[in-house]
Amino acid sequence: MKQCDVLVLGLGAAGSAATYQLAKRGVKVVGLDSFAPPHDQGSSHGDSRITRLAIGEGVAYSPLAMRSHQIWRDMERETGADLMRQTGGLIMTSPGKTSVLPVDNFFSTTVAAAKVHGIAHEILDAREIARRFPAFNVREDEVAYYEQEAGYLKPENCLRTQLALAEKYGAELRTGEKVLGFEPSAHGVRVTTEHQVYEAGKLIAAAGAWMPQLIGARYAKLFTVRRQVLFWFAVNGPIEPFLPDNFPIYIWELQGPERGIYGFPSSGNAGDGVKVATHGFGPVTTPDTIDRTVNADEAAEMHAEYVAPYLPTLDRRCIKAVVCMYTVLPGDRFLIDVLPESDRIIVASPCSGHGFKHSAAIGEALAEMVTAGKTRLDLSPFRFSEFGI
Repeated sequence: MKQCDVLVLGLGAAGSAATYQLAKRGVKVVGLDSFAPPHDQGSSHGDSRITRLAIGEGVAYSPLAMRSHQIWRDMERETGADLMRQTGGLIMTSPGKTSVLPVDNFFSTTVAAAKVHGIAHEILDAREIARRFPAFNVREDEVAYYEQEAGYLKPENCLRTQLALAEKYGAELRTGEKVLGFEPSAHGVRVTTEHQVYEAGKLIAAAGAWMPQLIGARYAKLFTVRRQVLFWFAVNGPIEPFLPDNFPIYIWELQGPERGIYGFPSSGNAGDGVKVATHGFGPVTTPDTIDRTVNADEAAEMHAEYVAPYLPTLDRRCIKAVVCMYTVLPGDRFLIDVLPESDRIIVASPCSGHGFKHSAAIGEALAEMVTAGKTRLDLSPFRFSEFGI
């Protein structure tokens, strides 16, 4: 039986950040993952993830994003890694919008969060959007919230860097080792894998889409795993309007379709295409049954309905498509709390499709929960009690 102070189950966004932060504090920590992060089997892949400071999902999320930006920059200075690009970000809406984002009042909550937390921003009318960012085919009644500090993270680089730092500070990483279950024990928490048994003083369960299989029936009902597809379309014309210096990340409440879209600048290489996805959740699935293929009809439908009318210089040719999983909780909230049956088990499911931007600060907060029993940032909105448990 292998023993450690803390075991982190899952080395995705939250788990890799927590492992790094614990190791940095001198904690004897073991990180476990069924695969070899960064990998394409979970939620933390696809070249880019939006980061923004004013959070339309709720004002309470902004401090996590703000602190995460500081941590990413600290990591870049320490390692020289390329983790975050601030391109500016647009949140676009209109009175005539028909698309539905996962939460209500997304635009107004974004503006409210910016005002509460003193986040620099502008409100742009359609004429100004078109002048600054001509790649968007905006209608005359559309408006945008523009945030200068928004941009995108490189998820694979972020995970790779956090895990390298974790090992630098003494963490032991065990990858390619499937976890079969965990339970409280006489001395802490017992974690059983396909290879051995671990005895840990505390456990951080950050298993993402695998959480429902591991956490038990009482809590599994909170989690829904959804299939999400990311597309990269070719540019029909000059690449310059889509370069990071000219093109922001964006979230767009559309007129016509039932879903909004979000997207990113080009990498700078015209052959890589421009990434676009719908801002909505796909069909319910599981890690074992998810369809990871994207057929030509799926890409053609995405382009015809969600791309061509709004980004007309993106060609119908789909260069790449990637499938990932969103692990969604009611109200698209986060869950970061000790398990009611055992204060030695901390459950971290900070995703619901908008978690990566917050993950660096969540990892720090998880390390504080373990070492100090409290956190500097307020995690009270993310407790089990918020779900009636």
